[in-house]
Amino acid sequence: MDELEFMRGRVYGADHEEAGPRPGRTYAQLVGGPLDGLLLDVTDRAGTPSPDQVALPTELGRYGPGGRACYAPRPGNPHHWDWRGDTP
Repeated sequence: MDELEFMRGRVYGADHEEAGPRPGRTYAQLVGGPLDGLLLDVTDRAGTPSPDQVALPTELGRYGPGGRACYAPRPGNPHHWDWRGDTP
């Protein structure tokens, strides 16, 4: 199992021991980029307008430690957030 396969179905930012989705929470799948396949917990965003994009800290992106991967909700499909690029 490679690193990408290991990460699929895991929740971004969750502890390794409890990295899977939890009941009663709402998730969006991150598509493309360094966090492809991870789930983003969007439970607290329910009922609020979707942000234009979020910048998620990651060491896996173009800028390494301290960098961020930018994702935005897919128009018409809020359950998938597409990668928009990396930022330092």
